[in-house]
Amino acid sequence: MGAIINFIFFIVGALISLLIWAIIINAILSWLVAFSVINVRNPFVYNVTRFLDAVTDPVLRPFRRFVPTLGGVDISPIIAILVLTGIQRYLLPAAHNGLLSLLAY
Repeated sequence: MGAIINFIFFIVGALISLLIWAIIINAILSWLVAFSVINVRNPFVYNVTRFLDAVTDPVLRPFRRFVPTLGGVDISPIIAILVLTGIQRYLLPAAHNGLLSLLAY
């Protein structure tokens, strides 16, 4: 049973890492589109942008409601990355160890 719990927590940690990378890539891509370095009329760029928006918007939306923009700069991706990293580094190991200790009894 412990191996299954280890595997589940490994998958959750990997998904959080992928989400952090998706937020970073989405932010960089939005800057490139804003400065006209790449064009959204390109079908590949459009599809990548739509996919990243669909993946990251549900995570960023709660932060955008509470965090104001600073001079036109959206800092909600930074806050989201900090929260996700905190969950990954502190909450997941604590939950993992707590669950494994419950199974030991």
